[in-house]
Amino acid sequence: MATRKDFLSQQAPENYVAGLGRGATGFTTRSDLGPAREGPSEDQIKEALAKRAAQLGAPTPSAYGAVEKKEEDNDDDERFQDPENEVGLFATGAYDRDDDEADRIYQDIDERMDRRRKARRLVFLPHPPHPPCRASACEAYGLSSPPLCEQIADLSPFAHREAREKQEREEYEAQNPKIQQQFADLKRSLGSVTDEEWQNIPEVGDLTGKNRRAKQNLRQRFYAVPDSVIAGARNSTEFDTSVNDGAQTNGSSADNADGTMTNFADIGAARDKVLQVNLDKAAMGSADANSGSASTIDPKGYLTSLSKTELKSQGYDIGDVKRVESLLQSVIKTNSRHPPGYIALARLHELAGKPVKARDVMAQCCSLNPHSEDAWLENIRLNEGHNAKVIAAASVKENPQSTRLWTRATELETDQQSKKRVLRRALDLLPKSVVLWKQLVQLSADEGEARLLLSKACSEIPASIELHLALARIVETVDEARKVLNTCRRANPKNAEVWIAASRLEEQVGSKNTANIMKRAVQSLANENAMLKREEWIEQAEKCEEEGAILTCQNIIRETLSYGLDEDDDRKKLFMEDAQASISKGRYETARAIYAYILRIWPTSKSAWQASANLEKVHGKREDLWNVLSKAVEAVPQADDLWIQYANEKYLSGDVDGARIVLGKAFNQSPSENIYLEAIALEARNGQIAQARDLLAQARQEAGTDRVWIKSVAFARTHDDNTTALDLVNQALALYPAQWKLWAQKGQIYASQQLVPQAREAYATGTRACPKATPLWILLAQLEEHQAGSVVKARSVLDRAKAANPKNERLWLESVRLERRAGNLTAAKNLMARALQPTECHKSGPLWSERIWYLEPRTQRKPLSLEAVKVVESDATLFTTVARVFWAERKLEKAVTWFEKAILVDADNGDTWAWYWKFLGMHGSEEKRADVLEKLRLAEPRHGERWAEVRKGVGREGWGVEQVLEEVVKGLD
Repeated sequence: MATRKDFLSQQAPENYVAGLGRGATGFTTRSDLGPAREGPSEDQIKEALAKRAAQLGAPTPSAYGAVEKKEEDNDDDERFQDPENEVGLFATGAYDRDDDEADRIYQDIDERMDRRRKARRLVFLPHPPHPPCRASACEAYGLSSPPLCEQIADLSPFAHREAREKQEREEYEAQNPKIQQQFADLKRSLGSVTDEEWQNIPEVGDLTGKNRRAKQNLRQRFYAVPDSVIAGARNSTEFDTSVNDGAQTNGSSADNADGTMTNFADIGAARDKVLQVNLDKAAMGSADANSGSASTIDPKGYLTSLSKTELKSQGYDIGDVKRVESLLQSVIKTNSRHPPGYIALARLHELAGKPVKARDVMAQCCSLNPHSEDAWLENIRLNEGHNAKVIAAASVKENPQSTRLWTRATELETDQQSKKRVLRRALDLLPKSVVLWKQLVQLSADEGEARLLLSKACSEIPASIELHLALARIVETVDEARKVLNTCRRANPKNAEVWIAASRLEEQVGSKNTANIMKRAVQSLANENAMLKREEWIEQAEKCEEEGAILTCQNIIRETLSYGLDEDDDRKKLFMEDAQASISKGRYETARAIYAYILRIWPTSKSAWQASANLEKVHGKREDLWNVLSKAVEAVPQADDLWIQYANEKYLSGDVDGARIVLGKAFNQSPSENIYLEAIALEARNGQIAQARDLLAQARQEAGTDRVWIKSVAFARTHDDNTTALDLVNQALALYPAQWKLWAQKGQIYASQQLVPQAREAYATGTRACPKATPLWILLAQLEEHQAGSVVKARSVLDRAKAANPKNERLWLESVRLERRAGNLTAAKNLMARALQPTECHKSGPLWSERIWYLEPRTQRKPLSLEAVKVVESDATLFTTVARVFWAERKLEKAVTWFEKAILVDADNGDTWAWYWKFLGMHGSEEKRADVLEKLRLAEPRHGERWAEVRKGVGREGWGVEQVLEEVVKGLD
């Protein structure tokens, strides 16, 4: 046991792989591969094996230990081997004794099979038996007679199949030599090439695109360009417009030494020289022509060159023209009865400057396709004058029923009589053609002749509404026109145009029968199942309005607007949409008719009366507006808005007494707070302070609402009566303690008197009574900041306000502005970041505007604006800020676009109008400013941070929009 080696020192079994049982695959290292040199070749291995076998006295083995087969007995060529034989599949395996024994067995089997195969290949030919003389002769000379099977291969060349196959293989190789055999003689001749000839052989170029591009990239190296080169390139494009004949005519000056300066004197001299040379050549050419030595010019080639020059000047490639021509030629050869192919080819020739060839092509087309209108028309177009007339005559002869050809033939005539003659000839063949009759009537200068022609045409074509209507327009009397229209109506009972024409005829003569005509029209068309749709009737009404038939337009709307609608349908909404659509098209009479129809069905509709009044205010006359408002207040006496609008329109027109009368009637119908306040404003605007004060007292007694008390306090403050105002606000707070505006007024009264503690107490009490009133918190914070001078207290107030009112954009905005005014930009940015969180006010336009304009550098405004627009989507304040950003970058057109977008989003925001007006004051035209001012008057904005502050300021109650606009623009920074 002591002599036995331990386990790790023992030799591993054959074919052992460490870790194979547990799934290891093993790896190969450098030591396993051995030295990096080439091993012995197969020949060396065979030689070593043969030497070893000779020493042992054994037969010569193969590389694998088996006895090597004889090469001469192997007739299996590579061509006859099995392609699926996976030779060398196990070449990487270890070769052991079992493999060697298997190889020997297989080799013995192969040798035995080869012997059997060769035995089968022997062919025995029939041969007569040996004659006796031959045997005796052999014996006489002492020779033996060999068997026939041993000599059969020598008797015939085809006896052995191997010889035949070998011969066939040699013939095949001779006929199909390999490339190596073909160049064998050339390789042998390379032995005679000298060293000098080898050196003179050129290098083979690299023709691959990849390497070529790589080399080009290596050659394209870039270096820093000196400033002198850049300055020289900049100066190279300068032009000198001064001409100095003395100093620079010879081109030797220092300025133009490099050819970069333009010398107009040199250009003129060179032009003169070129012209002189051309003149000399022309003179020599004429002299040669006179002497008979001038060369002749080919006119055809000259014209061809001119046509090619023309094609090049038009931007067409001559090669492309030829290719298209060949394609079109194949088209017409394939189908000679295809006129569009001929027409395309003719136009191509025309484009190429070959009109004669184009005419020939179309002549061929017309001869092959005599009934094609398009072919004849194209042929006529390509010809001129008499030729065109001849072709037109031939075309109408081949196609006598073609209206287009007759019309073209008429156009070729120059005088009126010839045109009429052609048209009469055409009408003899085509009496039912409306186009030809219309052309003939248009050529008639006499109205009587036109009337006769139209009468004839109507008798020939009774179904033509157009001809009947034309005849009705030019007849002498109204009765004849009615007769013509009745005839047309009987011939066309399902056509609405005849009824509309009849109604317009009655309107022109001033008849009151227009309404009855449209009523009968609706009944008749309904019986014939030919009633038009609502939308089509509205289009007919708009068409009548466009042509001046207002009564017919109104009658159409009245009789057809409700056609096809049920009582359950939302007809009012639908009719209002129809009216707005007509207004957008500029058809205001149609819209008026629709509103009139709505008010006929719903006479107490406040929205319909307001829409009608707005239509008259914008697109009508002042008298029409008064008329509509008068009818509106009579129909809806409880509508305060209509009474106030009526009074305002009277006041704006300068009729103050009329406005008082209107308000007096409103008091009798509805003594509400709105009427009281409008009357107070009217008297205050006209300087009747005492009367306005009496009206306020009366209003507090009869309609003592919180709004009346607020207006009373504001009126007292406006007229510098703070004592009365304070008394009124205390009385009002006793009645309405939850009205935050009263607490705000009380604090403002104390603040205006510099009574900061009293103002603070009023605001604080108001915030406790109305904790959701954001303006009160802001007023208290501004009081602490501006008048008390304590930013810390102001910050504390805003923090308490945000706690009581979460997600309030106004409080966040005031907090940011507080820090910004205090100079704490870092704190302002932090607050803005918190405010724009998704959990707070992420989609607040004012907050984004504040950040863009005040908290970010100028270079970041534009990308930040884009981000804000994506987040907020639609906000007037943000759009105004974006417009200001483009304005600062001098992109005025984009600024105008964004200003108008902001107005469309919210026309009630006065700040947008103020910024737009300031922009137009610097970059707008007078027409644009007038248009914007007119739109501002119609919009009458009431909101906006700066706009509301100015509009509701003390002493500004009676200001108009223009005054407020000017004041706001002054304060914009």
